[in-house]
Formats: sequence, C-alpha cells, structure tokens
Amino acid sequence: MLVAALTVPAQAVTYGTPTIALSASYLSGAVGATGDPVVDVTVGQSGADASALTVSVSASSRTSVAAAGDVTFTGAGAVRQLAVAARGRGYTNLTVKVTGLGGKTATRTLSYAASAAVQNPADARYLTGSADASAAVDVGGGYAVVADDESNVLRLYDRSRSGAPVRTWDFSSQLGVSKEVDIEGATRIGNTIYWTGSLGNNKDGEYKAPRNTVFTTTVSGSGASAQLAYGRSYKKLREDLVAWDKANGNRYGFAAGTAQGEAPKQIDGFNVEGLEFAPGSTSTAYLGFRAPLAPVVPGGKALVVPVTNFDQVLASGAKATFGAGVELDLGGLSVRDIRKNAAGQYLILAGSWAADDNSDPYALYQWDGVPGHAPVKRADLPTTDPGGWEAIVEVPDLTVAGARVQLITDSGSADLYGDGTEAKDLTHAEWKKARAAWFTLG
Repeated sequence: MLVAALTVPAQAVTYGTPTIALSASYLSGAVGATGDPVVDVTVGQSGADASALTVSVSASSRTSVAAAGDVTFTGAGAVRQLAVAARGRGYTNLTVKVTGLGGKTATRTLSYAASAAVQNPADARYLTGSADASAAVDVGGGYAVVADDESNVLRLYDRSRSGAPVRTWDFSSQLGVSKEVDIEGATRIGNTIYWTGSLGNNKDGEYKAPRNTVFTTTVSGSGASAQLAYGRSYKKLREDLVAWDKANGNRYGFAAGTAQGEAPKQIDGFNVEGLEFAPGSTSTAYLGFRAPLAPVVPGGKALVVPVTNFDQVLASGAKATFGAGVELDLGGLSVRDIRKNAAGQYLILAGSWAADDNSDPYALYQWDGVPGHAPVKRADLPTTDPGGWEAIVEVPDLTVAGARVQLITDSGSADLYGDGTEAKDLTHAEWKKARAAWFTLG
C-alpha cells in the first residue's frame, strides 16, 4: 500500500526591528579636507546576518553643507565607518538609517559641522576636542602632546590623522590650581618636558596666580603608548623677571606691563609664548616674549630672555637668574614659539603682539641661538585661514632643501562654521578643533 508524503509548509522567518548606534553624535569636517574624522555605525537585527543590512543617509537638513550623496560607508559587517565629504561651510543634521531584512528600519541623527576650505588641504589635519592649541612637543612615532591655553589638559594626538586625542592628562590637582595655567610654551630635554604659562595678566588686565606657573612632566614610552607623569612646578618666575628688569633700569618695562589693569597682548604688555634651551645647554632656557615689543624694545625687535638656572628653578625651587636680554629683528613681529632640533638649529614662529591678530602676518625665521646673531626668514605663512599660528611641533634638518615643518593653530577665537560662534565657545567638544599643517621652508 502506498502512503502519500505529507508536505509541511515552510514557516516565514520573523525578523526583529534592526538596531543602530553611532560612536559619536557630533562630527566635524572641512571642505576639501583629506582624512577627516569618521564615525562608527554599529548595526544589528535579530535573526539576520549583520552583513545583509543596508546602511544609508536618508535625509540632510542642509544639503548645501552635505547631502546624502556626500556620505560614504565602508565595512560590511556589524560595524561600518561613516565619512562625510563636505560641500559647504555650516551645520547639518544627517539622518543615518539601517534597513533590515523584512523592510524594517531604524534611524539615528548625526549632527555634522563643516569648516571652510583652507590652503593646501592635503597637508591639513584637524585635532579635535579643543580649539585653543598653544604648545606642542613631539613624543616619537608620529605623535605629539599638545597643550591648550584655556585649560590644563594635555592631549596626545596622532600627527598624521584628523580626530580626537588618543589620551589626555589634567594636572590641575597636582599643580594646586583650579583655573587655567594659560600654557603657552614647551620644550623637551631627555624625558623631561618643561611647560610655561604666559606669566601675564588675563585679557582684562587682572592678575591670575595660576598663569605664573612653570612645571615639568616626565615622558615614558613613545608614540601612541606615551605616558606623562607630573614632575615639579615653580610659581614665582614672573616676580623674578620683574625684579631683574627693575635692577637693570626697567629696560623692558616689565613692572609696568604686569601692573593691575594692563592687558598682556599689547605692544608694551607682558606675555611669554616661547620656551627653548640655549645651544648646548640643559640649564639655560630662553623665554620668548610675545610682548613687550617696540617702542619698549629698541628698534622694534622681539625679546628673548635667558633664564640661566632654569633646570634648578624646576628641580629645587631656586630663584631664577638671568642673562642679558636678546633682541631679535623679526620684521616687527614677536615670538609666538621657538624650538630647536638636536643639531642646535632653531626655528622661531613669529607673529603679532596684538590680541586680535588672525589677519596679521606670520613668518618662520631660522636662528643659531647665539645672542648677537641675526635670524633669517625662511617662510611667510598664510593669514587667511582661521586661527593664528601658535606652535611648532618639531624642527627638521634645516640644511635639507625642501625641509618641511608642521605647525598648529590656536583657533579658539575663530568662527569655524560661519554662525558667529567662537570655536572655544562651541557646545560640543567634537566640533572644537585646531589645525595642524605642513609648510615647506624656502
């Protein structure tokens, strides 16, 4: 007897609602930029392989900044990378959508901000999380520690990429301060990094004790594995400088420049922005001044003051002693940073003493570090880009034709996105950024 086979109908697969998560809700880019930061998009759906899910941008609130077609996704599994090629300056909200099996969808909003195009965009990298970069020290492996003059946070960045810091350190508690030190200069000897505050009044001419701070950190490791440990601090260098200048006939007007009510960034103000050691020395350090300049300094020259026992000032709290002031012809500009390489070749980043100086000229000068020897201009720097040039990361071999140097801007007062908001006042850290750029020396 034949028994008929029983056919069981296949049950329809039921898929759950897909899920989507963004590694950040805010993202910054720049028009024409290379290697802008990306956001990770993590997707999933019960009953489905993540590789079968489709991720897209379904809407943009302002297509003149970035439209759906300007967004690309890479990766094929549960985690995709979202990148935006900005077409215009400003803000837009991008609706990021995952479409799962069975047609179900889920969305998240990415708030995106794009800054304007800059000169040589292929050489530009954007260091996000802070806009007020003020000093930088190379720690090997293509990484640098960058200071911020609006906080006491030191940030470790990959110099070759745009994006957030790899690691951060805040030494406020060890320094015994609750306000910013106004870090403006730094240099490294061996595994010790020396940092200096501006030593000047705040912008309203008020004395703020934390600004009169120099301190050290110790580096261990290098590159992405670099770590910093707090060393020691000294908080009387400003007073030592004023007393030294008084004893020498008030040649540089330090007492007047530090008086209550005197703003630091004026031609006869008082503001330190550079720090580097003298040739062949681990004890004498040069303080480079943004102010004062002419007429206080004869001939409109920039001022460098040697601290002849700087190592002992930090090691034991010894009162600072000084050598004769060094007056340098930087074409009417002042010192914004000063750095040297292992061969004793110095680069000086020169800029205006003025507070609002983004449109004023900047230049790079080569020097041998010897008082009485004149610096030589190696490059003029563009002034049309947002932010002021503020830090030299490291000095290349200046005898090599076509040597290139990486500089970083302080973009804190820049209107990055065209809405009138200064970068340092932006609500979201991901939208704050300084720019690092490479320049070829003539």
